[in-house]
Amino acid sequence: MNVTFGTLVRLTVLVIVVVVVQIAVITQITVLDASADLMPLVAMSIGLLAGPVAGATVGFMLGLVADMALLQTLGVSSLLLIGVGYIAGRYRELRDTSHTLVPPIGGFLATLGFDAGFSLVQFLLGVDSSVSPLVIREILVSAVINALIAVPVFAGVRALLRPDLIDDLRPRRRPATRSRVLA
Repeated sequence: MNVTFGTLVRLTVLVIVVVVVQIAVITQITVLDASADLMPLVAMSIGLLAGPVAGATVGFMLGLVADMALLQTLGVSSLLLIGVGYIAGRYRELRDTSHTLVPPIGGFLATLGFDAGFSLVQFLLGVDSSVSPLVIREILVSAVINALIAVPVFAGVRALLRPDLIDDLRPRRRPATRSRVLA
């Protein structure tokens, strides 16, 4: 990823827009008492497109802005989104991410890990809230919803960052080999 001033401006605007849309719009739409969560999807998308450092950095910024906007314990979301962005970036370095199922499966796993980790950390910090088995259902439904919307979110992030990406995520093909018969 080519890091220029324009890239930093685009990423900053992306972080602010994602947090505002998440808080103002997405949380108002619920399915089975669960709503989508754009933040792990965006951190995962940046990690898959630009690598572990960019994914972890954007994850940190997303978490910090969200925690400040919601007046939550600072650092919990940042810590978990750093992990989401970094793991997605490491996956990009180790495997071929051009398969079409990478964003939905990654979105499901990223959301599952983020929500479960967030619930666990909040419980360990002693935040006063009621704990019931319905939390597990809400985490699973949220992960399924995010798996369904992961492809458009990934495509939107890729379109935003396309001028700065070094390599495109096209399927890698083997070069055609010609066999010669020696006579």
